[in-house]
Amino acid sequence: MKKQKGTVLNCFSPPVMIATMVIEVSLAIYTLFRYKLGTFVKLSVLMLIGLATFQLAEFNVCQGNAAAAWSRVGFVAITALPPLGLHMMHVLANKKAGKTVAAAYLTMLGFMVFFLTYSSAFSGHQCTGNYVIFHLSANSGGLYYAYYYGWLAAGIALGVRWAKQLLVKGKMTPRLQAIQGLIAGYLVFLIPTTVVNTLKPSTISGLPSVMCGFAVLFALILGFYILPRAAEHKRG
Repeated sequence: MKKQKGTVLNCFSPPVMIATMVIEVSLAIYTLFRYKLGTFVKLSVLMLIGLATFQLAEFNVCQGNAAAAWSRVGFVAITALPPLGLHMMHVLANKKAGKTVAAAYLTMLGFMVFFLTYSSAFSGHQCTGNYVIFHLSANSGGLYYAYYYGWLAAGIALGVRWAKQLLVKGKMTPRLQAIQGLIAGYLVFLIPTTVVNTLKPSTISGLPSVMCGFAVLFALILGFYILPRAAEHKRG
């Protein structure tokens, strides 16, 4: 393979994919042992497992281990993340998970069925050595990114609104800090991803891979900042 000219994104290499997966799985296990199994804890564990699964899928694609099957598994895993995040925001703000969350989960299921059952969902894949490029079928890529960024944006917008409401009512509470932490968690992988895509436009084709490479920062914020403020510790 010829070496690529310009900046090389070694931070997304296969060994780091495995290291990232280990961090995310470890955080999920720690969360299960550390906190009582409430709704937010369950959603957090699913989020961490989803992130870890995509890293494992990327690694197997790069190793040539049933790459087509792992592409489907990886996309099913990351498709769950925006609705889970939206649901988590509702739980933190003590809001009922109503029609908006239901709509997010329904669209999630639609894309999951598409990735699992449509034989031409992927037209190919490529491991560049730095990140993975998944080639979605014609016309599906734009819809998928609209789904992904749309629900992420909805989660951020609702979080900002509810944080303002809580701030007006009183002092900085753990719940408010957790909401702000979740918003910050979104931004710490969205902003760096946008910067990378701007500086190196060729990485746009590897957007899910690049985004999930930075998502380990979100996982750390979730594990060490949000959960301690949002979940109840186990006694003993």
